[in-house]
Parts: sequence; C-alpha cells; structure tokens
Amino acid sequence: MRKFFFIGLLYIFMLVIAIPCSITFLFNKFNQSEQKKDIYIQNDYETKITPVKTDYIIVYDKKSGENKDLENYIKGVVAAEMPVSFEKEALKAQAVAARTYTIREIGTADETKIDASKIGQAYITIDEMKERWKDKFDEYYKKVCDAVDSTNGEIMVYNDEPILAAFHSTSAGITESSENVWSGSLPYLKSVDSSIDKNAPNFISTKKVSISTFINTLKGYNVSGLTKDNIKNDIKIVSRTNADYVKCISIGGKNFEGTEIRKIFGLRSANFTISYDENNIIFTTKGYGHGAGMSQYGAEFMAKEGKSYHDILSHYYTGISFSKY
Repeated sequence: MRKFFFIGLLYIFMLVIAIPCSITFLFNKFNQSEQKKDIYIQNDYETKITPVKTDYIIVYDKKSGENKDLENYIKGVVAAEMPVSFEKEALKAQAVAARTYTIREIGTADETKIDASKIGQAYITIDEMKERWKDKFDEYYKKVCDAVDSTNGEIMVYNDEPILAAFHSTSAGITESSENVWSGSLPYLKSVDSSIDKNAPNFISTKKVSISTFINTLKGYNVSGLTKDNIKNDIKIVSRTNADYVKCISIGGKNFEGTEIRKIFGLRSANFTISYDENNIIFTTKGYGHGAGMSQYGAEFMAKEGKSYHDILSHYYTGISFSKY
C-alpha cells in the first residue's frame, strides 16, 4: 500500500510542476515567434507574397569563409558596385537600393542565412577593399560605412512590399521600363528622364566585330545564308522601345531582341546603331547596362546638384516610399 501511496504522490507532483512548466515554455516560444519581424518577399513579377519571419539576416561569403550581418554585407556591395569617389548622397542611394534588392531576394520562408554569390550583386571583402584602395583604405572605407550606417535598415517599398531595386551604370538618356528588359511589367520600374547621363564617361562607345566573326557566331543561333556581300541588306533594326533601346532586330530573316544581341556580342547596352567598314560591323552604343531602375551616374550627377538620396531614389523608382525592414 505504501508503494502505491508514494507513486500517487509522485504523480500529483508531476501534474503540479510539469504542466505549468510546459505551459510556460510554450507561451515563451509563442511570444518569441510573435516578436519576430515580418519581412515580405515577392518573387519577380508575381503577386503572391511569402512572409519571411526573422530576427536577423546572415550572408555567407564563400571568398572569405565569413558570415556577415546584413549591414556589413551592404557595405561590401556599395564598395563593389559604385565608385567610392562618388558623392555621399549617391552612395547612400546605392546603399538603400542594394539593401532593398537583398531583402527582396532573400527567398524562402524562415531562411536567415543566404549565400552572397546567389543574391545577384557584386560584393567585395574588406581584404579586397584594402587591395583595391591601398593607402586610401581608411578614408574610403569610412565613406562607405557612413553611407550605409546613415541609412541603416532603410528600404524602398511599393504597396508595402520591397521593390526589385534594379540599377545600372549609365542610361542612354532615358531609363528603360522593366518589361523591355525582363518578362514582366513592374509599376515602379518605368522609363524616366536621365539625360544628365550624357555627361558620363564613355557615354557613347563603339565596338567592332569582324564580319566573319559575326557570321560564324550567328550560325550557332540558326542564322544561315549571311555573306560579306549581302550582310548590309540582311540586318535591319525592326523596332525600338520608348527609351530608344533596340527592341527587335532582324538578322538573316531571324528576329532577335536587342538585349539578346547585346549579350551575344558583349555590347555595353542594347541602345545601339550599326554601321560598316570593309571588314567589320561597328556597333555604336549609348549608356552602359540594362537601363532599368537607378542610373548610378545619374545618381552621382543629381547628388552634385544638391539632391538628397531620397530625391534620387524617388526619381528613378516611380511611386515608391521608404520603410525600415
């Protein structure tokens, strides 16, 4: 009987102690979950939003083998993507664009560690900065840190969602709409004036491709019948976008997108004209990059005119607002 008596007491003790402890544990876990920050990520051109709940974001850098918190990663992006000689307001605009792009590209729910090489932005380590900047490292690194720290946590949103904060070096005088670069239309990536880019170095550039190389290259894209004698008549720019980038070009009876020809022949942009000499096809391009979103040189020139980073970003991304991630 005593045995059963003690077993009963033990059972009562477990009920009194264990259940409240379990309830407390579950309550604390629930509170921790509820306190986590909601970050909304939207896949390109889709309307379905996936909520990503996380307290922090860690970026893994394969080059250094280090884990970086988001803000230190952004410093590496700004250092890699924009000349550090640019105005502070331009660097701040780049920091917000890079941070917004990163937040949007995070990926699947509850992912808090992402590979820097898969985000789609250039990035350099502190050691690479030292190698690049030499005795200017302290000065330049402080400049980059100031730009990132002064915008800490700030991103651009449209309808409360992080935007696809695309950027490029230099527009052709007008930025491109997203649908002319990729497959979908985004309301904040519309063509805007950036005629100030004409002041950028190498705004107009030429590239010669030998006629023989041109013909042989396009054979790999099922274009046949091109010869040196008939090539002038077999190349025709069919249409251009509102920003004057080549939309469609016919070569040997086959249509190509301007962006495809840019990729095939390594052109600085898809805003090009074509001329010829005896042995070469000559591409003359305007600007540098895909042309959508923020022009980095445009940001620099706007900053020199006294515009703030908010002014710059609001100009290049239509209808956006600013938020903290």
